[in-house]
Amino acid sequence: MRVCVIGAGLSGLAVARTLAERGIDFVCVEKAPDVGGIWRQPEAGERGPGYASLHLNTAKDLTGYQGFPMPDDYPLYPRHSDVAAYLRGFARWAGVLDRIELGTEAVSVSRDAAGTWTVVTRAAGAAETSRRFEHVIVASGHHSLPALPDPLPPGSDTFTGTILHSLDYRHGSDFTGQRLVVVGLGASAVDIAADLSRHAARTVLSVRRGLHIVPKQLFGLSLDEIADAPWWNDMTLEEQRRFVEQALLVARGRLSDYGLPEPDHRIFSSAVTISDEILSRIRHGAVTPRPAIASFDGDRAVFTDGSSEPVDAVVYCTGFRLDFPFLPDGGPLAPDGTVELYRRVVAPGHPGLYFVGLVRPVGAITRLVEAQAQWITGVIEGGIALPSPREMRREITAYLDGIEQRYGRTQGASIQVDVRPYLAELRQVLTV
Repeated sequence: MRVCVIGAGLSGLAVARTLAERGIDFVCVEKAPDVGGIWRQPEAGERGPGYASLHLNTAKDLTGYQGFPMPDDYPLYPRHSDVAAYLRGFARWAGVLDRIELGTEAVSVSRDAAGTWTVVTRAAGAAETSRRFEHVIVASGHHSLPALPDPLPPGSDTFTGTILHSLDYRHGSDFTGQRLVVVGLGASAVDIAADLSRHAARTVLSVRRGLHIVPKQLFGLSLDEIADAPWWNDMTLEEQRRFVEQALLVARGRLSDYGLPEPDHRIFSSAVTISDEILSRIRHGAVTPRPAIASFDGDRAVFTDGSSEPVDAVVYCTGFRLDFPFLPDGGPLAPDGTVELYRRVVAPGHPGLYFVGLVRPVGAITRLVEAQAQWITGVIEGGIALPSPREMRREITAYLDGIEQRYGRTQGASIQVDVRPYLAELRQVLTV
């Protein structure tokens, strides 16, 4: 068989559709019992990350697949169950459901001297199966390995409450009447804090470092619609920053007015947090900001400003680490954890191995993974020639140098892309 696709979330389904349309023989393996990735509600006994209050932060018109728009009766920002139903409907419409092996986990992926890839998979309750492929496309996402502080604050081993990661969080009603601390200020942290504040007796938001909080809409436009507009892309980065910073001052004032730390960096120098709710919940007294947790003392969380709170549970919304346990030598990860991929897709020195969806845009990701799928298909068919590994590494170095100047050198920053320039980069090759 020619191609193995690993993962049947939004990215894997985009790949499956493109391969099917081009008549390329493939199989897709998905360890979950259904398609949908993070948007599928986990079943009993499964870990997240699809908590019940999860909604799109990007407009449905830009998040839907080309040729298969989301239903007209969906809201602008559908909830996770709507997105999951849409993704399953897309798989059925694209005619790829019978090519997806559900409940099948990729155990290992290795390449022999002849250049053939051996993929070992294991279905639930079955023995391992080994198959050979010319190409492997990894679309397994990057929300599987929870990142917790290491070490946890002193006293965590004798803390009488519960410590969990957002991956284990389902619904605020699970904590009705309890006292909660949510750690973090990213998307999951503000979502979960707002959700908990409607059920918990007290909800505290513990924030170590300030981040820019941006509403889902400015001037009546979704943020990804703004990011897609020609007038926005005609601006320089400095002009974009001034525009948004002024708009935020008008829309919400200073974050310190809410008891949150001011960001120590300009906007677009780090991932922004998109939320319409968290500042309102703080203003209504439903969520109380606190600094970082310094330690635990029995049933109390002690914060770096010396204050403390009695706590029943702490939810760490501290993100995820990239993890590809089925790949040799960390796959696309450098020793410092940064992602090293040519055009954010190809690992030099591993011909026939590709990654889809391993990017973090400001805006909807769907068009990007569709373009990646088309680009990879062009490589498989022979219409697009890859440069030498040395040239690929040169491109990667230039890209990461630019990222470092803007965001710093971190694992998360290394997958950051700007939608329009990245799309143009891929589409230029597709149209040659």
